Amino acid sequence: MNVNEIISKKQLSKYRVAKNSGIPYMTLNDICSGKARLDKCSAETVYKLAKELNVSMEELLAPLMAPRPAFDLFKSNVCHRLKELGDIDFLIETIKSDDISAYYKKSWYSESLYLLAMVDYISRINNVPLCDSYDDIRKMKLKKPLYPSSVVAASAVSGDDGIMDKARAAAIPEFMRFNIVESEIRNVN
Repeated sequence: MNVNEIISKKQLSKYRVAKNSGIPYMTLNDICSGKARLDKCSAETVYKLAKELNVSMEELLAPLMAPRPAFDLFKSNVCHRLKELGDIDFLIETIKSDDISAYYKKSWYSESLYLLAMVDYISRINNVPLCDSYDDIRKMKLKKPLYPSSVVAASAVSGDDGIMDKARAAAIPEFMRFNIVESEIRNVN
């Protein structure tokens, strides 16, 4: 549970938490809005906040310390979820969960952009209007192309960079917009 959820669950105001804990209101507001990361705050700030909310410091920091899975595993999980739910339910669940923004706030840009590309692609092929909540993230792009590990391995083993060029040419446009080379989202086992 994040700080906002704890404050809400305990029916407190940010102002009251800030005042009682001795944490400047703007600092608490920045933590709650995601502008400041709690795991980058001083131990004193985390301690004061934990004490005021009557939770452990570990409980406050745990959501921020979740291990980041390998990107190929992440992609596989997303594709399996799409296959299990179907296109429309996948769109609804993904947008409701707001994982795209959550990954972006964690600086997990490849995951955020991959999921957004998937939402945009599934929206296009199903004639569903794009969710405009992510227009700011749609302006982003990975600095370097992100290829599937199988393409990178095949290119390295064969010494043929043409493999990467072919993969890029076959990539789904919604993914390429973010510099992610992806051509197959349906054929998962």
